[in-house]
Amino acid sequence: MYKPDVVSRLESEAPVLQVALDYTDLGDALGLAARLRGSLEGLWLAEAGTPLIKSEGLRSITLLSRVVSPNPVVADMKTADTGALEAGLAARAGASVTTVLACSLDETIAEAAREAHRYGAALAADLIAVRNPVERAEQLASLGVDIVEVHVGIDAQRALGMTAADLREAVRRIAERFPGLVAVAGGLNEKTAPAMVEAGASIIVVGGAITRSSDPAASARRIIEAVRRASRG
Repeated sequence: MYKPDVVSRLESEAPVLQVALDYTDLGDALGLAARLRGSLEGLWLAEAGTPLIKSEGLRSITLLSRVVSPNPVVADMKTADTGALEAGLAARAGASVTTVLACSLDETIAEAAREAHRYGAALAADLIAVRNPVERAEQLASLGVDIVEVHVGIDAQRALGMTAADLREAVRRIAERFPGLVAVAGGLNEKTAPAMVEAGASIIVVGGAITRSSDPAASARRIIEAVRRASRG
């Protein structure tokens, strides 16, 4: 089975922090990315969040990749249809990882995986709103998906008071069954992220705990240190 270089890099460095830049203003996103690029050591992922891509377009991916290089950029496209088209757009714009909704048709996901791999990029499937994430994660492996993301969305956090930290058992079960990388997203911070690593997550996705911090770089460093300690047991 094909394995993109970025997946091998992430496997060798795991656990890895992914910073979700869910801004709608490109200047804000690039400004924080530049600060983090100058402050963080080792491999980390910069995510061009869905709001940023919808607000600023594919150029947000291209410019972000230039700012944070050699660190990879995740294009959070949340593709639901035309998998090959959107995966190709993201990869050509500079993304090392692009995302698809796990609830999409199998054909959409498989086509997205093939196209992403054609450009050397990886495909991540977002399990947001999937009712049986463990079962779906097992299916996704056969479709060429490299990363599955256990994700509690912002609306669920607000309405239900639920965060990704509440899904530790689901993360553990998915990590046991999915042969690729497991990412976790949704309201995580330096206190809750380590438990996700202990459950088997390789990628910790953090947005607000960094982007809304008075010192984003310091917050990011604390999260990295916390998850690395957790990985060492």
